[in-house]
Amino acid sequence: MTEQLREIAERIRGLREIMEVSEAEMAECCEMTLEEYQAQERGEKDFSFSFIYNVANRLGVDVVDIISGDSPKLSGCCVVRKGEGLEVNRRKAYNYRHLAYTFRGKMCEPFLVTVEPKADEGRPELHEHEGQELNYVVEGSMEFHFGEEVYVLSEGDSVYFDSGVPHAMRTLNGKPTKFLAVVMKKQRRC
Repeated sequence: MTEQLREIAERIRGLREIMEVSEAEMAECCEMTLEEYQAQERGEKDFSFSFIYNVANRLGVDVVDIISGDSPKLSGCCVVRKGEGLEVNRRKAYNYRHLAYTFRGKMCEPFLVTVEPKADEGRPELHEHEGQELNYVVEGSMEFHFGEEVYVLSEGDSVYFDSGVPHAMRTLNGKPTKFLAVVMKKQRRC
């Protein structure tokens, strides 16, 4: 477990207890078993965006509150300078930078994602979450896996997709790939 995962898990547990929401209610809201939810709250599993979004939505806080512990304060405009943004390191080869982390009440979650090439060049593990997503390649090239389909995307290419369909990407040519990922979810209350 990384330090960041441990801290996120502690924030979730603390917020849930403050709001007097049971683990069972949170599990139902996140559409998982109680045991799966408890493992998430202990920081034993990596958090999907969908999980963090559902937790934040149920507890009435921003996704950034869960990720960083800091509440967004701006509501009119948020400027993030080159190389800055809230860093989120969920997976070893992935570096996420949240590009609107100080903006309150976001309708989407924009990230600049840098993916390092891995020695294992096999098919990547596919993930899914509710909503829709836009990925725009800024540097490098990647294979984008969408269900059974595979698309090659290069600088300037983009893909907009239903993120409920299993998807993943992997870099090509042994070089890092940088892309803008804009994740959009429907508002729902648990």
